[in-house]
Amino acid sequence: MKSSKLFGLEKNIFYAGLTSFFTDTSTKMVYSVIPLFLLSIGASKTTISLIEGVADSTASLLKAVSGLWSDKLGRNKPFMIIGYGITTLVTPFYALAVRPVQVLVLRFIERAGKGFRTVPRDSLISNSITGNDAGRNFGFHKAMDNSGAIAGPFLASLLLWIFPMNYGYIFIWAAVPAFLGVLTIVFLIHEKHSAFSINNDKFNVRQLPRKFWLFLVVIFIFSLGNSTDALLLVKTSETGISKSAIPFIYMIYNLTSVMLAIPIGKLSDKIGREKLIIAGFLIYAVTYFLFGHFHDIKIFIGLFIIYGSYSALTDGNDFRPGQSRIKRNRIWFIS
Repeated sequence: MKSSKLFGLEKNIFYAGLTSFFTDTSTKMVYSVIPLFLLSIGASKTTISLIEGVADSTASLLKAVSGLWSDKLGRNKPFMIIGYGITTLVTPFYALAVRPVQVLVLRFIERAGKGFRTVPRDSLISNSITGNDAGRNFGFHKAMDNSGAIAGPFLASLLLWIFPMNYGYIFIWAAVPAFLGVLTIVFLIHEKHSAFSINNDKFNVRQLPRKFWLFLVVIFIFSLGNSTDALLLVKTSETGISKSAIPFIYMIYNLTSVMLAIPIGKLSDKIGREKLIIAGFLIYAVTYFLFGHFHDIKIFIGLFIIYGSYSALTDGNDFRPGQSRIKRNRIWFIS
């Protein structure tokens, strides 16, 4: 029997995208003002970098753990509920933070939730894909994710305009879309098992292709020079523009990414994902070089637009499984 679809997509893929829209609306409401909030409670740029470094590292490390656990259980949905649930519970507590170390703890917990949910979510999406259109489906998910990344900063900017310097309102309201995301998972997403799965008990790292290890080396080298977007927002605030405009500037970056997500996803299906990732890395390098050499808000706006193309080129294409793949939650590689 042919499965029912929504807007030409499998229901799981559509609702996973909706979940990411709600959650990213919440997280980007918070993220777009976190640098300003940290500065307001006495944090230095070094402290901001440390907090975001710890947060991102936590998410990355837990992706492997959550993938391994979901492999053994043969289920993805529970990990999604727990991961998205953690974000929902933590978000309003930012309003109570009065010291940078408290924000560090909250960011650590929130990013732990992201690490816990990301790989099982991507596995569920991949398991739900029919046909040779992984790029289009992951492109849709990226578009929904970044649509939330547009709505979030816009709402944050609006709240800062209405309530100047009152970041607590943003943190409290940000919990609402996060809660809607959890409800979407619980009631609308169904478990989907892979038709390509292999015996969990006999998994061996030697089954991984050579290009997987090569890609890890490339990512490691790139990550050595990778910086947090929070520092770009801090640098933008130093140009003298209104604080309420900072989330709006961040929205421009995400708007560019969402506009390009699906076209780039389709293009990756045709020409391969490696070429697009290389292009994204080059754009990243040029963009950061120019951020370091200018101090003009007009130039920064243009750079955030260019930076958005880097996000679309890389986030929708890295570690995405193709048709000839080992279909497991713990491993994602370019096919």
